[in-house]
Amino acid sequence: MEGIPLGHAYTWTEARASGVSRRQILLDGVELSRGLYLSSAVEPDLRQRCRAWAKVLPPDSAFGLDTAAALYGVADREPETIHAVMRPRRVLPQRAGLTVHVRRLLDVDVADHGGLRVTAGEQTFLDLAAVLPPPDLFVLGDRLMRAGVLHRDSLATRLERADRVRGVERARRWAPHLSSGAASPPESLMRFWLLDSGLPEPTVQLPILDRSGRKVASADLGYDCWKVALEYEGRQHAEPGQFSRDVDRYSLMAADDWLVLRFAARHGRYAVVERTRRALINRGWRPQGC
Repeated sequence: MEGIPLGHAYTWTEARASGVSRRQILLDGVELSRGLYLSSAVEPDLRQRCRAWAKVLPPDSAFGLDTAAALYGVADREPETIHAVMRPRRVLPQRAGLTVHVRRLLDVDVADHGGLRVTAGEQTFLDLAAVLPPPDLFVLGDRLMRAGVLHRDSLATRLERADRVRGVERARRWAPHLSSGAASPPESLMRFWLLDSGLPEPTVQLPILDRSGRKVASADLGYDCWKVALEYEGRQHAEPGQFSRDVDRYSLMAADDWLVLRFAARHGRYAVVERTRRALINRGWRPQGC
């Protein structure tokens, strides 16, 4: 509201105390919840909405679960409801559009992300382990690591003190296998399928060396021991420049006796697992290893 220093988000009480009329509030504000407004002058994206919600949440609150994942940029869509995590208290906030989760958070479980209090990557992973199926949790963990907000050592520390927390066993099962190197969710999902099926763990972004030790390519996933590489072909591989580079890359790999398995979005779990299994057996893999 021009001439009235309320900022992009404000409460009814703040506006009225600053001399703003009821009509001005109704003309300018988009009501997020009872008595909480976001100015129509700003884009109502998730970050702006969270800045507004922070005005009516207890100071120790942090945005968590799906909301944290979206704020970190590792979710495919923004959640419709805002998820807030806070320590136990007698009375919890109850508002339309807000879901509250009670946790005994330590300071290390909360991070400042763009000026907002957000559950740290480790706490976000643990919280979502209770609600996500294993494949989705695995993909999320890779994406959090790639975003630089989840770290292997600090995740292990967080999970150590999470006894009897819902989802902790699932989190502990997959945490050691997460990687910041996965370049896309489909690559992470392929790796999950392989691990979940009892196949050896592939190396992420495996460097391919020629006979003189010179790097000639890298594989999305690969087994250096058996010279088997897995590639996920996303849409970008159809671009002329990328297609030409792929031709060179695959030729160089084949010249050094690499077997390259190429997969696309239409290939499901069975195709990825069984073709990889057959390739590994063909190259001499046995359950006992190299």
